[in-house]
This record gives sequence, C-alpha cells and structure tokens, in this order.
Amino acid sequence: MIRIFFGLIVLLGLFATGTAAQAETLRGMVKAVHDGDTVVLVGRGTGRVTVRLYGVDAPETRKPDSPGQPFGSQAKRVLMFKVLGKEVTAEVQDRDQYGRTVAVLQLAGRDINAEMVSEGMAWAYRQFLNGPYASRYIQLEEQARRQHRGLWRDTNPQPPWEFRRGQKRRR
Repeated sequence: MIRIFFGLIVLLGLFATGTAAQAETLRGMVKAVHDGDTVVLVGRGTGRVTVRLYGVDAPETRKPDSPGQPFGSQAKRVLMFKVLGKEVTAEVQDRDQYGRTVAVLQLAGRDINAEMVSEGMAWAYRQFLNGPYASRYIQLEEQARRQHRGLWRDTNPQPPWEFRRGQKRRR
C-alpha cells in the first residue's frame, strides 16, 4: 500500500513537471531575426531569449563559413516582416542542444510557425515534431508543396538538415 502511494506521488510529480514546462509562455518584443526559424525576444522578466521556432526548419541563410540555401534569405525576410519589432508570445515546447528556447510564436492569435510552413518558407520538421502541431504542420507543408509556394517552386529543394550535414562533411 505504501509503495502504491509513493508511486502515485512520483507519477503526479512527473506529470506536474511535464505540464508546467509545456505551459510556460514568454511574452516580449522581437528584437532580431537570425534566419527563417530563429528570433531574439526581449521582455520583462524574460530578458533576452533566443527562440527557435518549434516544428519547422527553414532553409539556411548565408554565414561566413557556409553559402546558404536557395530561399534562405527570403525566409528570413518573410519572418522579419511578420514579427520584427512586434509583441509576440512564445509557447515554450522545449530547449534545444544549443540552449535556445524552442517555441510556437503567436502574434495576435496567429501561429507564425504554421504561417512559415504554409507559405513555403519552411519545412515541417518531422524529426522534432509531435503532439497537436504535427498533423497540422505536415498538412500545411503538403498543401504548400502542391501549390508550389515559396521553396516548393524548386522541383527538388534540399531540406536544411541535409544541407547542414553536407556542410559538416566539407569541414
């Protein structure tokens, strides 16, 4: 009986911890856009936070050691137009290996991550996509693909994760 009681306490603790982490929402102004899937958010109580858009992967932009991909600079510009200098909320989903907050950006009730996929400015990042966003983002990508929006104007665009892998091999 005692084992069952303690087991329930541990399970409730794990459930509460997981729920609290997923329920975290940051608010602030977008001060910078690094590329088509990464922004810098500044807000009261949050300070300066680098936010990686959850569930999407945009074409890579040009960097000092990498040429970038087709549509990389366009994806960055589209995201800048949408959010730069604007108050947003970031629904935190996770933290990545680089310490960035991974979140769904919301602007006036709009899912910015979904818009980037829908407009053909990013892939649905299936490797890191689950939960309620998975089917929606995948469906939006397939629709953008059929309608040849954005990067889907190319007949066979290279996914960013493959591009990054190729860049690592070259180094």
